[in-house]
Amino acid sequence: MLRLGPALLARLARAPLRAPLRAPLRPCGAAAAGHGEEQERFVFLEYEPDAAERAAAAAAAALRRERELKVKPKPRRERGAAAAVPSLSDPSVPPSGVSCSGCGAELQCGDGGAPGFVPAERYRSLVSEGPAGLRGAVCQRCWALEHHGSALRLRLPPEQHRRVVSSALRRPPRHGRGPLLLYVLDVMELPDPVLPQLPALLGPGVPAAGVLVVGNKVDLLPADCRGHLGRLRQRVAAACARAGLRGAALVDIRLVSAKTGYGVEGLVSRLQRSWKCAGDVYLLGATNSGKSTLFNTLLRSDYCKSRAPDIIDRATVSPWPGTTLNLLKFPIINPTCDRIFRRQERLKEEATKTEDQLSNEEKKYLNQLKKQGYLVGRVGRTFQQQKPSVEIDFDPDTLSYSMDDDPRDAPKKPEEREEFTHNEVKDARWCFDTPGIVKEDCVLNLLTEKEVKLVLPSHAIVPRTFILKPGMVLFLAALGRIDYLEGEKPAWFSVLASNLLPVHVTTLSNADTLYEKHAGQEFLKVPMGGEERMKEFPPLVPQDITLKGIGTTEAVADIKLSSAGWVAVTAHEKEELLLRAYTPKGTALVVREPPLLPYISAIRGARIPGTPAYRTKKPPSFVENLRTTGNR
Repeated sequence: MLRLGPALLARLARAPLRAPLRAPLRPCGAAAAGHGEEQERFVFLEYEPDAAERAAAAAAAALRRERELKVKPKPRRERGAAAAVPSLSDPSVPPSGVSCSGCGAELQCGDGGAPGFVPAERYRSLVSEGPAGLRGAVCQRCWALEHHGSALRLRLPPEQHRRVVSSALRRPPRHGRGPLLLYVLDVMELPDPVLPQLPALLGPGVPAAGVLVVGNKVDLLPADCRGHLGRLRQRVAAACARAGLRGAALVDIRLVSAKTGYGVEGLVSRLQRSWKCAGDVYLLGATNSGKSTLFNTLLRSDYCKSRAPDIIDRATVSPWPGTTLNLLKFPIINPTCDRIFRRQERLKEEATKTEDQLSNEEKKYLNQLKKQGYLVGRVGRTFQQQKPSVEIDFDPDTLSYSMDDDPRDAPKKPEEREEFTHNEVKDARWCFDTPGIVKEDCVLNLLTEKEVKLVLPSHAIVPRTFILKPGMVLFLAALGRIDYLEGEKPAWFSVLASNLLPVHVTTLSNADTLYEKHAGQEFLKVPMGGEERMKEFPPLVPQDITLKGIGTTEAVADIKLSSAGWVAVTAHEKEELLLRAYTPKGTALVVREPPLLPYISAIRGARIPGTPAYRTKKPPSFVENLRTTGNR
């Protein structure tokens, strides 16, 4: 029987309970033999949050409980069915011709299942306010995403997404020059499945001035060694070359985090120096690559006109694929010499500050970003519209009342929405956000809304490393499986996936039983919904993989389990491994050589006694445009 030390028992006692331990920890190998049909498995200790993270999680849970008490729960809806929309549509009312400020779809009240739907009563109320009533309004779908985090099951076919993007790019050149294309690429999805389609999407009739590739989500990846960002940039450059994107057509490659702001100030400076205000700019990329998040970040930066953030609403951002349904845009500021000089002076001044010199509000915001990503940047604004001081009308008659009268609030005056003047936009260049191109053979296309939120990482990934012997199996939820079939020595398997996805290790003889028993249940977590959910979920299909180790400190390859994550395999030098990897039928399994983070197995703690797992270690975060103090 495995004995747990006092330190491990103390950690287990104070660790938050995520799931019941269905079986005690058992040793592997010869010590586990002779137990008959009893199922052998290892329960991995997940990353333990710090005190601040636990307090934030407790506060969020209390808020959810309070909302549940106030809001009557709605009946669950079958997966794949359209959201139940009350009979609030009015087919007799024509479409508005005004786009939703969140997703770009045309606002309408005639069809509750079509993009841009607004309930008829709300629609008429907005129209009654005059021409500006619908401007800035959002459709029912964006409203549900923004306020409830719930996505109405609406997805345009892939060919319609491509048609919207292609038709926008084929517009006649404005200002005598074709547009600059900002292709947003998720670095975790390398090799990017959509990048090779870019030449066909543009076609010979698109007079594009060039493509600037933006590698996004670098904040989610831990640094496995010094210079890891340079290596990531080389991987992106190699992917561009394989897609036929090279030479003059490739303007530059930038690594950013649209969420935490890392690298965004450098991207803005690069655009203003080279592109200036020569023409329009289009954000392109696959679904969930972060285009809308980057659009919102640029909207709040020096890249747009100073009044734009007060006039243009932010794009709706959601983990659900295909949130943006049409074009969104903001006007680009003209980077004159004076403006570039003032901007550089601001950046130099901010770079001399330390974290201790920031305001309490800035410190709080930075600490939040540090919990979400390893790389953080501060995106500021040099040019801001000066707002006039608000004058308060003092009316003593509305403030005084007798004892016999009930106090009444003065009627609110409707807020006047700011608009651009004709001179501000007549010659403007625009930055467009386009619908994401749907990735085929992607596991996200098979998942429900709740499952997508668990699979897509929203916080910095904490690597989880295991040492496996031949005859052992690793499960990543119920979305992926890797069998170690043949080899002479143990090998290290480092999992890089959402911290919310469970990882379980078992023996080859018990793997099928574990999957059949726990797929659809809490133990494997995703998919969720029990036997009924698994009846419609495709089965796992195998693919044999042969690898040859290059050393105990460097991974030989990544086994990418579609968009669920990947496993970096590290083996002894010249050690030959025979593996069998599984992903759901219809999804892509990719062996990535060379690996994205070859030294990732070094980011681990001590071995957990009696298990194949190592304790997790979370590297520190880094803020790029602050002066550091002391040793880091």
